Amino acid sequence: MSAGTYTGDVEVGGPADVRELPGLIISKLAVSDMANNAYLLQCTATGEALLVDAAADPAALRGLIGDADLRTVVTTHGHWDHHRALPDVVTATGATTVAHPADAGDLPVPVQRPVEHGDTVTVGEQTLEVIHLRGHTPGSIALVWRGPGDAGTHVFTGDSLFPGGVGNTQQDPQRFASLVDDVEARLFGALPDDTWVYPGHGKDTTLGTERPHLGEWRARGW
Repeated sequence: MSAGTYTGDVEVGGPADVRELPGLIISKLAVSDMANNAYLLQCTATGEALLVDAAADPAALRGLIGDADLRTVVTTHGHWDHHRALPDVVTATGATTVAHPADAGDLPVPVQRPVEHGDTVTVGEQTLEVIHLRGHTPGSIALVWRGPGDAGTHVFTGDSLFPGGVGNTQQDPQRFASLVDDVEARLFGALPDDTWVYPGHGKDTTLGTERPHLGEWRARGW
């Protein structure tokens, strides 16, 4: 599919939705009983690839990866439903594991490259910026890709931002305040409205769609 036909609407057991952009191909696949999203990012110039969240269903993820040169797997946070297939994928591909150190202990394999807020991760010739979003878990991260030319800005948010609100903070006011503060400052405050948001579950959105509702989220406390 071209960039013009991508919707981000995927179903477990269904095909990936593929977005071809200048410099990067983004393939979104839904897996598991939790309907997790996994994203394969492939550099168009080099063929090198990066996987965001080896969530579950190793066979489906291997099918998604295909013959791509998978170099890196980034885990957005330590919750079990986002890394169940990580051991299998790493064993099959030899990819480097990347996560924030605050969540590294929750992963089923060692984190070979810990990353902090402001670090970068590369996939071929393309660069992703690491954004630390504290609250859903201590080490939740998002990845921002600022595409060349008219490719736009794209952010992979894990479980920190969804259509309609931030991620679950277990009704803890401090965790909620931390997460909504980080999301507002580090995503909404730093990125344009047309930034495309790829969450850890469900449909995609844009920052411009969600921005008018920030006050509502704060008022309701979740």
